[in-house]
Amino acid sequence: MVIAVDGPAASGKGTIARALARHFGLPHLDTGLLYRSVALNLWRFGGDPGSEFEAVRACHIDGIGWDDPELRSETVSSIASRISAYPMVREALLERQKRFAAGPSGAVLDGRDIGTVIAPDADVKLFVTASPQIRAERRLKELQARGMPAHLPDILADIEARDARDSDRSSAPLRQAEDAVLLDTSRMSAEEAVAAAIVIVEKQRLG
Repeated sequence: MVIAVDGPAASGKGTIARALARHFGLPHLDTGLLYRSVALNLWRFGGDPGSEFEAVRACHIDGIGWDDPELRSETVSSIASRISAYPMVREALLERQKRFAAGPSGAVLDGRDIGTVIAPDADVKLFVTASPQIRAERRLKELQARGMPAHLPDILADIEARDARDSDRSSAPLRQAEDAVLLDTSRMSAEEAVAAAIVIVEKQRLG
């Protein structure tokens, strides 16, 4: 079984995807970490996020560990959002994601274009969303929990800018697949959102 979980930043898709992977015993890939790894690589060698050529050079990410704390920094997150709009960067990471989705034991992948580009034939597709204000408040709590300085107006502005970049880019824009089930987590706790997602997957499996 392949489960595709798409949605904008801080919608809860990562939490939901990890929980689905645990519940159904499937391997999980947070595709956003691929772009963050490229961003971190680019930042470390002093590359220019405004250059698609330099961003593509940074796509050799085998030396970046998934547990590197800098992957979650706002600096890397901002760079990742910019370079993910480059068609050549997306193409460079495309095959790695498709191979993961085609694994023999199935998979759960979360990102922006899983159900539309990476795994269009996924058995279950979820599009997880929440209002920009709610997502900004969640990101603020997350950053504060890490002891990082953050201000809600700045985070909200960044999320809205990120939504615009994701939705307006020419290559694999963020959009809900026609056969994806919409899950709005605005008024849900993390536990409620996970429970709702499990119900959706179970219904899709049986349906």
